[in-house]
Amino acid sequence: MRIAHAPVQVVRQPRAVAIGTFDGVHRGHQGVVRTAIDTGLAPTVLTFDPHPRVALGNRVDLISTLERRLELLAGAGIETTLLVGFTPELLRLAPAEFAATYLRGIGAEVVIAGEDFRFGYRREGDLELLDRLGFQVVQAPEVPGVSSSAIRAALRSGDIAAAAQMLGRPPELDGIVVGGDQRGGTLGFPTANLQPIPDLVVPHHGIYAGQWGEYRAAVSIGTNPHYGGTEQRVEAFLLDFAGDLYGQRLVVEVWERLRDERVFESEQALIDQIALDVGRTRAARRPG
Repeated sequence: MRIAHAPVQVVRQPRAVAIGTFDGVHRGHQGVVRTAIDTGLAPTVLTFDPHPRVALGNRVDLISTLERRLELLAGAGIETTLLVGFTPELLRLAPAEFAATYLRGIGAEVVIAGEDFRFGYRREGDLELLDRLGFQVVQAPEVPGVSSSAIRAALRSGDIAAAAQMLGRPPELDGIVVGGDQRGGTLGFPTANLQPIPDLVVPHHGIYAGQWGEYRAAVSIGTNPHYGGTEQRVEAFLLDFAGDLYGQRLVVEVWERLRDERVFESEQALIDQIALDVGRTRAARRPG
């Protein structure tokens, strides 16, 4: 997939352009992408960075990083993504100027967006205006019950099955492996510690089963209360893996919530419980 940061970087040709934030690239977003592909025109996405609500001063716990969002769009069949900076200058553009620059300028003939999509100065542009400007407008199909906010809520409550159903795939943990306390190694279960990414939603604290690549992963999300921890950590024990992952990016699928984190009566009790968690991780099945 070609990633462009300005309209001049996009070859002008007949395009079906899907517009949105596409956080998580969930089942609803996937339907929008299929709609663009089904037109037979060059399937293109116009998306924004940062997230518009974040740029306007609101807190948004994102489902996916920008890097992962682009990877998922490419995997869904998008040929070109125009990544538009959500800046004060963009907000000052008259709606007709936005359409001329970012849509007509790249060859858009079909525009696909949600019913509530607004653009341009004071959010005065809408789908009706795009229709009057000569674009073929397609209202993005909705999937009942599926939204980025509902997925965030499911993850915060630890409901992995619900999140996976809405995403159409397992939710993920995404981060760079950094050094940790190395307690896992002394217990016989060395972990890869993922550096927290600000503003990225994390499942409710607990122990989870998942997978990275071909390796099953028993994942701890929380503060390690057995050791009196206070900082949130994400630690993945990769079953049957041997190697050095420091500095590498991992995208770990989360398949199933196994239990809450807790304090144990002894170190041996903790080790015995981790062994049980590993067994359940081996038996876990991929949702979605």
